[in-house]
Amino acid sequence: MSEGWIGLDQVAWLWTAERGENEMFNRIAPVPAAGASSTLPTSRRTFGRRLGLSAAGLALAGCAASRPSADSAPVEAPVDQELVPAQDAASQAAVTPDAALALLADGNARFVAGTPARRDYGGQIRATAAAQYPFAVVLGCIDSRVPIETVFDQGIGDIFSARVAGNIVNTELLGSMEFACRLAGSKLVVVLGHTSCGAVKGAISSARLGNLTQLVQKIDPAVEAIEGERDVDNAGYVDGVAEENVRMVIAEIRRDSAVLATMEQERAIRIVGGMYDVSTGVVRFI
Repeated sequence: MSEGWIGLDQVAWLWTAERGENEMFNRIAPVPAAGASSTLPTSRRTFGRRLGLSAAGLALAGCAASRPSADSAPVEAPVDQELVPAQDAASQAAVTPDAALALLADGNARFVAGTPARRDYGGQIRATAAAQYPFAVVLGCIDSRVPIETVFDQGIGDIFSARVAGNIVNTELLGSMEFACRLAGSKLVVVLGHTSCGAVKGAISSARLGNLTQLVQKIDPAVEAIEGERDVDNAGYVDGVAEENVRMVIAEIRRDSAVLATMEQERAIRIVGGMYDVSTGVVRFI
């Protein structure tokens, strides 16, 4: 064993002891390797951080107490991060509309960077079983490339998400957003459009198909408002219509929901728009 290296058999011994065999743990402990701390950790997470092991590494140590080969160097494992808890009444109350927007922006930055927050989804399920305290409601498109919680790196109980093709709004969705903000305490409404939107292309090409006809017709005003070559292969035009549709939906929310309009005027909530780029994962707020 190289100097300064603690073998997995020792890790497994300490971890097993820490899980419940406290008497053995207090009576018998391996001699720490040179340079290692002689203070034994009081929790599995602290233990993992002390040794530079992730939770998965600790689990592996508990299952397979094998030493590394003589010619292999220790592999550095990522430092264990703190778990992000579910939203509760106190954290929701502390969030302002501006802070809610910052939470989503930060989450999207983590998503794009590939560094999502660490969550215990089982713990979040248990924490939110009796009540929920989301800080925002996002109205987005049904497009499979834009999973709302994922692109904003949010967990269970963090946000309400409503999805419909073309991120349009109607009476049912207005009622849902009124519930989210007025009754459930959310501080932010986001209308999230995206690039290369199929519903927008359907409106541009005057698609007619069953109930889809009425849906895409709600995007027609945005089509008429944008100048340019009206072609579904004209990406700039398609995305321009999608962004204009977001702006028009926000105006419709303010016009048709006295509840949300009043809350916005009182600065209890904010209503903003965003555009998600399906080629980069970036959300640009507008």
